[in-house]
Formats: sequence, structure tokens, C-alpha cells
Amino acid sequence: MTPDLAAPLRDALLAADFTYAAVSELLGEVAHTALSRNETTPALRRTADAGSPLATLTRLFLLQHAVSAEAAERALPGLVDRLAAGGMLVRSVGEVAARLDCRPYTADDVDLWVVSDLTPGLDGAPHRVSADHVLGISAASTSLAQLTLRDEVGSALDLGTGCGVQALHLAEHSDRVVATDVNRRALDVARFNAALNGVADRVEVRDGSFFAPVAGERFDLIATNPPFVISPATGERLVYRDSGLPGDRVVEDIVRTAPDHLAEGGWCQVLANWVVAEDRPWDERLAAWLPDDCDAFVVQRETLDPSAYVELWLKDSGHHGGPDYPQRYDTWLSWLEQQGVAGVGFGWINLRRTGAGGAVHTLLEWPYDVEQPIAPAIGEWATAVHSTVAADSRLTTREDVRQETVGPVGAEDPATILLRQQRGFRRARQVDTVMAAVVGACDGELTVGQILDAVAQLLERDAVALRETYLPEVEELVHEGFLVA
Repeated sequence: MTPDLAAPLRDALLAADFTYAAVSELLGEVAHTALSRNETTPALRRTADAGSPLATLTRLFLLQHAVSAEAAERALPGLVDRLAAGGMLVRSVGEVAARLDCRPYTADDVDLWVVSDLTPGLDGAPHRVSADHVLGISAASTSLAQLTLRDEVGSALDLGTGCGVQALHLAEHSDRVVATDVNRRALDVARFNAALNGVADRVEVRDGSFFAPVAGERFDLIATNPPFVISPATGERLVYRDSGLPGDRVVEDIVRTAPDHLAEGGWCQVLANWVVAEDRPWDERLAAWLPDDCDAFVVQRETLDPSAYVELWLKDSGHHGGPDYPQRYDTWLSWLEQQGVAGVGFGWINLRRTGAGGAVHTLLEWPYDVEQPIAPAIGEWATAVHSTVAADSRLTTREDVRQETVGPVGAEDPATILLRQQRGFRRARQVDTVMAAVVGACDGELTVGQILDAVAQLLERDAVALRETYLPEVEELVHEGFLVA
């Protein structure tokens, strides 16, 4: 695909209203949900009698179903032969089929389109992806997009860009974006996607491994979903997921190297896997990677046992059910056992360059439901963890915090009091009556000391002792986002 095709293709997609919202409406909830499971039959039924350009493009690209040459010409006027010559379509005597995917996407209420290799395994069909497969929009890319902070920045780096999804997001709020990858096909697709979405002037695509293409440069924001799959070195490598480095070394190297490429106050946000070792807690192991000149917020969202992990990625590569599946499964599982891998963690690593001294490292296991996008909560954490609370501090209770009480009917005092956030990480924390009273009174008018003194008087407690006991806990509630300094 050459960039000169991007503008006319964009015009055709707009004319057909080939947008995420329009496709969703065309397919309906049932068929659209089925398509998210790689099942096309409900969507094919919904579009069978629809002769509109929107239906044609939906069947052609999203459902990977051949359409008549006449319908393709109506949907892509004057473009079918050019797109076939560019490798995006293939044309027979009377039909046109897709060789690449072109998928509508929405980011921050902006309509975008993402070209990639075709989605493998639709309707359970056997598939094998090539070593240089260019992955399209995936659960991982969506997760990273929801994790990435969206403040206006001067420069951003999309490390391991693939088809360029993150670069498209970054271009919406960055003056300049550099996108790197080692997959030449991915680089070509990323360039085309930048042109297709009108941001080629802000996205520079560079060939090279990890930080090599940006040696000596610093960025305000780095976003990366690196090839983090933890697999044995069998000689086979899918570039979009396999780094070629042992274990979780690729993630460790990124975490250790990223600060050298961050401007002061800059962020590096990583979506990754890591080893959960048999003989060491996961957080202790990852804490050893974290740089002293960066705040770090590491969240382990999920842990898979070795067998579930191997099954996941063998299915991803299309080997499930194949004749060599049992052998591949056994080889991979044996290797993980030899490496002392008890499980594989999945989650987020957020680094913020703070300079020398005073860095805070928080490592949290949080498999619970969170608000998406989670990025605002990450930004709030960076401010909150540096807040200190003294007797003269004036705090406010965050608007979304609710109090829940549990206890026997008719009891004078509840047995349990919970504070629960409705937004962000949606944390819950059990507190006693003193802390519940303090949080309830934090409206920014009175100081924490005044509130504690009033509670001490009400409960007939020693005021000095109450301050000594509860000021540290109040500060913890600030760090966890229940209270705002």
C-alpha cells in the first residue's frame, strides 16, 4: 500500500459512512457482539440483502466475504483496481475479496480507520499467521489505549508500533510522534494508517529495535505494548508477540532503559507480561527493575498458570488442534517448569521521571473491575502519592466515594463500615467509626486536626492520641484517592 492511495480511500470510506457507530447500528448488538468473538454468521445474515456501500465494505473487510465487482465499484469508486495493485484487494472475474483488513475505529470521539493483516481464525477456521504478521486492533492495543495518559504533550514515542494504533491515538494530543518497529511490513502499514487518518505530518515511522532508533532523544510520553510473550527459543518467532529475548527480559530492559528517554516529568506506560517465579513474590522481583529516578505504579491485573498461558498463545498462533500441538504444548510447558515459572502476570507498568530522590514505587495486585479508561486514575495517583497530611491540612472527600455499613438489624453500631470508590480503581477500604466520621466531615472547611479533635470530644477519647493514631491513616486515604488534598 502506497500513501498516495490513502486520501482517496479515506474519501470513499467517509462517503460510505464506514464508521464504528454506523457499522454497529447496521449489524445490531447480537451480530456485532458475535463478530467480536470472531463469528461472522449473524453479521452475514444482517447484511445479506443490504446493498449499500456501508454493507459492502462491512462484508468485504470485517467479514472477509467476497462481494460482487459491481458492489465493490459502487463502494470504492475508481479504487478497486488501484487497491488490488497495492495489495489491499484481490479481484477475479466477477468478485472482489480483501487481502488486508480495513477497520473503522473510534478514539476520543474521532473516527479513524486501521489497516492491518486480515483477522485470523474467523468462524473457527484453521489458521497460521506468518512471522511478519501485522496485528490489527486487539484487546491488548485497546487496553494500552485506555491506560495511556491523554495530556497535551510535545513529543511521544510509540515503541513497537505494529499497525500504528497507538501512534494514531498519540497524534491526537502530541505535537510530534515517533513510531518504531523491526517489522518492515508493520512499518509500511503504520505509515499508510497515519496518512489514511490525516496525521502523517505528525507521525514519523522509524525502523529499528526498541530504543535504538531514538538514541539520544527524550520524550514526554512513551507508550508500548512490546512483544512480551514468554516462550522458549524454538527458532520460530512471530514478531508482533515474540521478542527473541529470554523470559520477560524484554519488559525488564524497557523498564530499566526508558528513563534515559524521558523528559523531566515524562511518562512511560507499558502493557506487559512478567514471570511469577516459584521462589520469589512477583512484586519483590519487579521492584528490583524499577529506576530510582522515576515514580512507578505497577499493577498486576491477572495471573495465568503455565498451562493456561501456553494454551492461550498456541491458540493465538493457530497451532491448537494441529498435529504438532501436543508436542509444542509439552515443549513449552517443560521449558517454563525448568525456568521455575509458577505463573505469568499480566498488567501495567507506569513510570514517571521525577529526577533524583523522592521517587515513590507502588506495586499493587488488582484483578478487580476498574473504570475505563483508567488513564485519569493513573494521573491522579501520581499527584496523590506525593501528598503529605498534617494537622493543618484541609481535605475533601472525593465525590464518588460512598459509605456502606453492614450489621445486625437494630444494632446501635454497624459491624463493618466500608468506603467504596465508584470511579477509577473502584477501591474499597474498611474503616472504623473514627475514620468514617473524619471522611464524612472532610469538606475543605475544617482542618484534619480540628476534625479529629471534634471526633475525640464526641467519643470521649484522648485528642493527642487520636491524632497520632489517625493522621497516618488519613494520609493513606489521600494516597489511595478517597480524600483529596
